[in-house]
Amino acid sequence: MMIAWIDSLAFIVFLIAWIGYTSFARRKAKTTNCIARVMHQQRIMWMSQVIGKENRVGEAALLANLERNIAFFASTTLLVLAGVLTLFSQVEKLETVIASIPFTAPPNHALVQVKLGLLVGIFVLAFFQFTWSMRQYGFVNVMIGAAPLDKSGTDTNLIAYAKQMAVVQDQAAHSYNYGLRSYYYSMAALCWFFNPWMFIVASLFVVYTLYQREFNSKAVVAITAAQSHLEKSPLHIKE
Repeated sequence: MMIAWIDSLAFIVFLIAWIGYTSFARRKAKTTNCIARVMHQQRIMWMSQVIGKENRVGEAALLANLERNIAFFASTTLLVLAGVLTLFSQVEKLETVIASIPFTAPPNHALVQVKLGLLVGIFVLAFFQFTWSMRQYGFVNVMIGAAPLDKSGTDTNLIAYAKQMAVVQDQAAHSYNYGLRSYYYSMAALCWFFNPWMFIVASLFVVYTLYQREFNSKAVVAITAAQSHLEKSPLHIKE
């Protein structure tokens, strides 16, 4: 199978965009306010409040709601996977459709299968992330159930326990976020069916969109401002 240099370049740019942005965002989140950083602080505060509550039905309901959202994406991912796998038996028809679209590159039979394989890989990865996120939220439920009551909020061991609950919940949220990112990058991968240049542009656009939403969005500004008010509260637990 001969693959044009532009297709190889487009695929390399896609991988660099995905892996590079993931690594960049993880490092930058340690020193810059972003969705991941400020939400981690919110989770610490949330879990610290749980220790002092005798009735934790509300927390269970909130976590159940988060799990339902993730379960929706996990089941949807399986449906999408089934659809993509079905296309492997309809490659010729898919090539005919692609060839009929203006400004698209001439379809290559083997390359089309590679593109479908890329989509399969993306959604398999997304499914793993979503299901791991669900399991971790289940772990948080167990930890909340095991947490003893401390209305005074002075037990240092329970304060440390609350932080660890927040860490587990944070990891669950990260897995959910990685699954969502897979959906974003799958949109870029779809562009490869039409034109490798479009694939490159779409990959860079996804990176730009993710950066703006995670670091420069109005939600980040609002949550950061809210966090500053929490830090002034005597109930705030510093890391």
